Amino acid sequence: MKYKDYYSILGIERTASDDDIKKVYRKLARKYHPDVSKDPEGEAKFKDVAEAYQTLKDTDKRAAYDRLGKHQSGEDFVPSRDWGKEFNTQFNDGQSSFEGIDLSDLFASFARHDGGQRNANSPIPGEDFDVTAEINLEDAFRGTQVSLSLSVPVHDQHGRMRREARTVEVRIPKGAAEGQRLRLRGQGSKGHNGGRDGDLYLNIKLRPHRLYRVDGFDLYIDLPLAPWEAALGATVEVPTLAGAVNLKVAPATTNGQPLRLARRGLPKPGSTEEGKSAGQAGDLFAMVKIVMPPTISEREKVLFKEMAEASTFNPRSKFNEEAANAG
Repeated sequence: MKYKDYYSILGIERTASDDDIKKVYRKLARKYHPDVSKDPEGEAKFKDVAEAYQTLKDTDKRAAYDRLGKHQSGEDFVPSRDWGKEFNTQFNDGQSSFEGIDLSDLFASFARHDGGQRNANSPIPGEDFDVTAEINLEDAFRGTQVSLSLSVPVHDQHGRMRREARTVEVRIPKGAAEGQRLRLRGQGSKGHNGGRDGDLYLNIKLRPHRLYRVDGFDLYIDLPLAPWEAALGATVEVPTLAGAVNLKVAPATTNGQPLRLARRGLPKPGSTEEGKSAGQAGDLFAMVKIVMPPTISEREKVLFKEMAEASTFNPRSKFNEEAANAG
């Protein structure tokens, strides 16, 4: 029997995780498939990659393969008889004989232990793939449906890969957050030889909004206030995704101060239509931005002068103290 270094075929270390093995397989399967690859040896490499993956993705098969030890690729070797007995792998007339057996047949025979029918043409699962869906913040708040036009790799009846145009209608639930990954089972490429269909992963990306900034399920908005509103307090109207609300501004509110509107951010999964269920929605933070009027009338100038003369407030007192200490 000639040894095949499955780890070397996939280009991974023997300590590679299951996720690493899966990721590498998907990458190499796309690279070497005969209908995609221009490599003259692409078909042979594709078969080697699929064979390596079928063994290493299975915990029992991988453990059995590792017990064969390390050999040079293409080197003739014979597993010990104990190896065959340990894994209940029977060949020929029921004796543990490995003569004339290919390594892929050896591991395909593991299915016999489970009563399966696997052989060299083992099922190949369809590929998973990711697409990005850009949606508006309002759509994320209320939920929406998007139509995706995709070009996906699929295997034909002969195992050859081709591109197939496909339109997928996807319902995005309300409260979808930036970076959220939605899984659509069976919407990836089709499996081969009875393998399961792959999955489609939808990565949510929120388009920039003219008013709101997003942090998870929380929203931030700049709230312009006139100097006298910040000083005296006021009730002002603040836009939210569910409609405008009144916000009470306390006297002596400072520039940059965040004013919290509880549960007025993005709804979390399971929240009510308005996103108001306790603990099931993010918050909206109105960030105070004190704005001076573009022009000042003569009457306003008089009032500002009177306030300046009457006030003992020095906005640079701490600044001056620190400057003096530094000197």
